[in-house]
Amino acid sequence: MVLDKIVENGAVTTEELQLAGYEHPPRAAQDVRDLGFRLKTTKVKHTNGRTIAAYAFHEWELEAGKNGRRLLPKKEREALIHAGGHKCNICEATHNLQVDHRMPYEVAGESQREEAQPYQILCGSCNRKKSWDCEHCPNRLQNKDFDVCLSCYWAEPINHTHICTQQQRRIDIVWSGNEINEFEGIKYQATKNQISVTEEIKQLIKKKFSGK
Repeated sequence: MVLDKIVENGAVTTEELQLAGYEHPPRAAQDVRDLGFRLKTTKVKHTNGRTIAAYAFHEWELEAGKNGRRLLPKKEREALIHAGGHKCNICEATHNLQVDHRMPYEVAGESQREEAQPYQILCGSCNRKKSWDCEHCPNRLQNKDFDVCLSCYWAEPINHTHICTQQQRRIDIVWSGNEINEFEGIKYQATKNQISVTEEIKQLIKKKFSGK
């Protein structure tokens, strides 16, 4: 679909891909890149006026050495999900689980298959967020340094030293079951203090460590 549209019209927009049934257009474009086609991304206007992406062939030749992602057999995917505790490595969600390359495929291809833990389990939502961040990461676009990718939040959510080269730390927390009452309490207090829930949680942590 992506290739056909580019050949036919010179480019394809995320709006056109969504209308064709793609829930995550950047993933469709990345699949084309994984086959070795170099795509350039430009900004265009959606019919509703907002800015969206459009993909077209880059002037450069095909990227050598790429034959597309390795399709994992169903049993292998199920075994990896089982080994991962049937939960997302980022937010611990237990639904819509997918097997993801810890190091972005566009950086390492399948070269990490024989390394320790080449894959991780992500839910669909976290996988889309990772795809978006990686697509705009300076390391992916320029240096393609393996060590930088492996120390990123999207590969090491607990022991990361950066997020896509930015000096940041992050953690995703999900409240479920009886814990939801705790979240509602935090949200109520945040509203009372006229701050965001995130800021309220940070304040609670600061008080914990300061002993106040």
